[in-house]
Amino acid sequence: MATSPSSALQAHVLALNRLYVAVQIITARRALCLLWKGLAEVVSVENGAYMTYDFQSWREISELKAALNERSQDEDWVQAVNFEIEVPRTIRLLEYDRVPRNVVKFNRRNIFLRDGNRCQYCGKRFASQDLSLDHVIPRSRGGQSTWENIVCACLRCNVRKGGRTPREAGMKLIRPPKKPSRNPLLTVKLNSRKYASWKNFLDEAYWTTELQE
Repeated sequence: MATSPSSALQAHVLALNRLYVAVQIITARRALCLLWKGLAEVVSVENGAYMTYDFQSWREISELKAALNERSQDEDWVQAVNFEIEVPRTIRLLEYDRVPRNVVKFNRRNIFLRDGNRCQYCGKRFASQDLSLDHVIPRSRGGQSTWENIVCACLRCNVRKGGRTPREAGMKLIRPPKKPSRNPLLTVKLNSRKYASWKNFLDEAYWTTELQE
């Protein structure tokens, strides 16, 4: 398959294990490679029923859909050398039985996602490059690098707070920081119409189970 310059290859795909349990969020590039190698199949919800497709049948469905001009603005498409294929939203790993770990990775991206790229002092949203991470209780006071003590802060608020506590600086957090109960990326995607179909595979039993990234 040819590499597409489109951002479609970076779209996200929900991967299920062999037992249809959601286990991972992967890129469209990886998902299509798994399909092409026969290691996965597309799982699609159509009229309330679950339909599965291997790479060839999904390609044929995509070509028919394109020929009939039935594409949706919420879909992603990848142009290969001799054909165009729709990016599936969900795939099933045919030889994978493991279940997800109940762990949320503590990293910069997940902190930004948890806080919605919003400064937790002034409440304004910023691009990631214009945000910093602030220790609510400064490290000089024994503050730890934990979910409960790290928040997003714009550069102005971070400088204003300095090495003080919010109370000492006359500042107030818009909400107390805490560890997310599930993958922040999953929360963001489920709020998008583009990934609404994922809800079919995430019932209440899985809401607090972490999906690996």
